Amino acid sequence: MSFDFKIEKSYKAPGDNNPVMVQRFGADPYAMVYGGRVYVYMTLDDPAQELDENGEVKENSYSKIDKISVISSDDLVNWTDHGTVYAAGDLGAANWGKNSWAPAAAWKNIDGKDRFFLYFANSGNGIAVLSADSPVGPFTDPINGPLISRDTPTCAEVTWLFDPAVLMDDDGNSYIFFGGGVPSDDVASNPGTARVAKLGADMISLEGDPKPIENVSYLFEDSGINKIGGRYFYSYCSNFSMSKEAEKEKGFEQGEIVTMVSDDPMGPFKMAAPVLKNPGHFFGLGGNNHHCMFEFGGKYYIAYHSRILEESMGLLKGYRCTGIDSLELDQGSAPSKSVMTRKGAEQVKAFNPYEETKAVTMSNAAGIATRQFGEEAQKYGSGDMIVTGIHSGSWVSVSGADFGESGAKGIEVKVKSLVTDSDAEGGSVGGRIGSAGQNGLSGKIHICLDSPEAEPAGSVIIGTGIAEELTEITGSFDRAVTGKHDVYFVFEGEGFEFYSWKFLS
Repeated sequence: MSFDFKIEKSYKAPGDNNPVMVQRFGADPYAMVYGGRVYVYMTLDDPAQELDENGEVKENSYSKIDKISVISSDDLVNWTDHGTVYAAGDLGAANWGKNSWAPAAAWKNIDGKDRFFLYFANSGNGIAVLSADSPVGPFTDPINGPLISRDTPTCAEVTWLFDPAVLMDDDGNSYIFFGGGVPSDDVASNPGTARVAKLGADMISLEGDPKPIENVSYLFEDSGINKIGGRYFYSYCSNFSMSKEAEKEKGFEQGEIVTMVSDDPMGPFKMAAPVLKNPGHFFGLGGNNHHCMFEFGGKYYIAYHSRILEESMGLLKGYRCTGIDSLELDQGSAPSKSVMTRKGAEQVKAFNPYEETKAVTMSNAAGIATRQFGEEAQKYGSGDMIVTGIHSGSWVSVSGADFGESGAKGIEVKVKSLVTDSDAEGGSVGGRIGSAGQNGLSGKIHICLDSPEAEPAGSVIIGTGIAEELTEITGSFDRAVTGKHDVYFVFEGEGFEFYSWKFLS
């Protein structure tokens, strides 16, 4: 079909699963598995906070970062946007801190109730902890101050007091790993700035003083910790002081993710294998290398960041996006190697189109934004979200939806009118916000299969009568949609927002 409007182009190619989201940037990814889903928490690189006097985007300084992005998936391809935790700064839960870098997340059942904990760095000067009753918040600060600071024993001399990682051990104990930086050139080969500490049973205190992790060769930053095959694997990014001779001697390169192994979570650790080269090796755009290894569905994966999204945007100012690829284990169940790709991780299961799905669940998108929906999400930054910025030619998609043999005969959507720009004030996280108002409201949602330019299987008409509250609208198809498809929701018109959808059998 030829629409009478131009279909927008996504920043990632059809069939590519990386980056995992295109509606905003996300760096320093950390994965937590809970309830059959992978939750990924990311430093929010936000170009809108780095503008010069002419409104042009400046190089990413990291100095204004105070929010943490949250997304989740049960198939590693279709990701639900849960917004951005207001973590630090004036609006943040930890408003005593300025920045929220490099998050880590964990959950624990305490007194019969699952509790969720989000750790992050206040720039390079300490570690904060937030807690919540849900993996997506609202997160609050239970201690109203840093969990780890330069007043913490053994931490005053840590060059960069940042980059936490948390291990939940099988015996119920938990540990936090952190630190990095090179105090001086003469100690670059063994900076001595890595630390491990046992967390208290409440997850918001330390049980004992942090302990230096010894002989971390060419440490730079980026703590990681995993228990695999009964052994503990500490991982980190090597520094950029390595000579060619040192690279040859050590068996890894500068800016590479390296592992160490121990039989005890507190060490001592010995060198193991490098697992992931610098993004520059794979994509030609280098930078810092930050990772998280995790198990999901019996397989191991590695999350990392790169600059391929800003490259597609023509930005090239140091704004980072998250990707996920498979991680190989050797015959001894040790992490051995991975690669960064645009293709990314394979979809681990078919998508069920007959369940109500938030419209902010996407494998790809073009020309849209997402914003916080409801008072709680607007106050805390994360939680319920809605697709906004809709205009003709913009779209969102999900991959691998299985309609079965009998198929879908229609669709039910929930939408609302977008009254003014102020309706999304403080919540927009990228893209464009529509401003037509209810008087200009008119549009359609076209349901296209396998391509945004395909002949629609059906369309939902968004009339002028929808309210500021969610309105349910149904549409029918001329013939049933069967089999497995990528589904594109292609928008025509503007002045409305898209909350959820469900196909009808």
